[in-house]
Amino acid sequence: MIYTVTFNPSLDYIVSVEDFKLGLTNRTSSELMLPGGKGINVSTVLGNLGIESTALGFLAGFTGKEIAGRLDQMGIKNGCIWLEEGYSRINVKLKSIDGTEINGQGPEIPEKKVEELMKQLSALGEGDVLFLAGSIPSSMTDDAYQKIMEMLDGKGVRIVVDATRDLLMKVLPYHPFLIKPNNHELGEIFGVELKTRESVVPYAKQLQKKGAQNVLVSMAGEGAVLVAASGEVFEAPAPKGKLINGVGAGDSMVAGFMAGYMEKEDYLHAFHMGIAAGSASAFSENLATREEIASVYEQITK
Repeated sequence: MIYTVTFNPSLDYIVSVEDFKLGLTNRTSSELMLPGGKGINVSTVLGNLGIESTALGFLAGFTGKEIAGRLDQMGIKNGCIWLEEGYSRINVKLKSIDGTEINGQGPEIPEKKVEELMKQLSALGEGDVLFLAGSIPSSMTDDAYQKIMEMLDGKGVRIVVDATRDLLMKVLPYHPFLIKPNNHELGEIFGVELKTRESVVPYAKQLQKKGAQNVLVSMAGEGAVLVAASGEVFEAPAPKGKLINGVGAGDSMVAGFMAGYMEKEDYLHAFHMGIAAGSASAFSENLATREEIASVYEQITK
């Protein structure tokens, strides 16, 4: 079974505003509301590829009910734990001003609810896949990923971690199956600037030496690099296409990679699937469909 964890799910309100003016009333030219959060994005793309997953995390309030309803509509199994107080956050994303977002805080997560999640996760075992993605809410301790991986160490669970800096470095001793820093995040860890695909390889190998099995580095318009557990290094330029919406492209990439790996257990195929899914989402209004991913995959592998 495949599980995704989103500690702080959101209701994403995605709007376009033509000619946005600060300090004045602006009217939207388009609106979209979707369940969000990195783990939920992964579940969405896996679902689009015909792969079933269970979304885990915490939901609260009227927004939590809306997220749960939308997960159900999308055919994503909902294993989220209900919180009695607060409400799941709303994130506002302004599409017309590239990269501009206002993200809510989300509810307080009591320790007993964290323990409930840990109990859910303790049931995972051989052959299961777990995605840990995104930041940890301020109401939780910052070693949550560590604790999860320590608990599952040696149980045969393939764990994917998409997190930054300290969160990422702390989990490496537990040998995550896949990590996916981008080139800027990788550069921040080592205090260097990484602009070319060739330049990221030695630093990705250092993360591998620290415990990661596979290191997938996304580089936006520069493409991507995979330093695989097999010892192979794969690199590819970015596919041609128009950037429409970068939100969720990284989540799509890890979903595509794991979908490809589970299909053939072949790193090159998984790498191409990761690039195809990430790029297809970036070229689309929403997270990529199976058809969109297949179209970009065909372009990559010609």
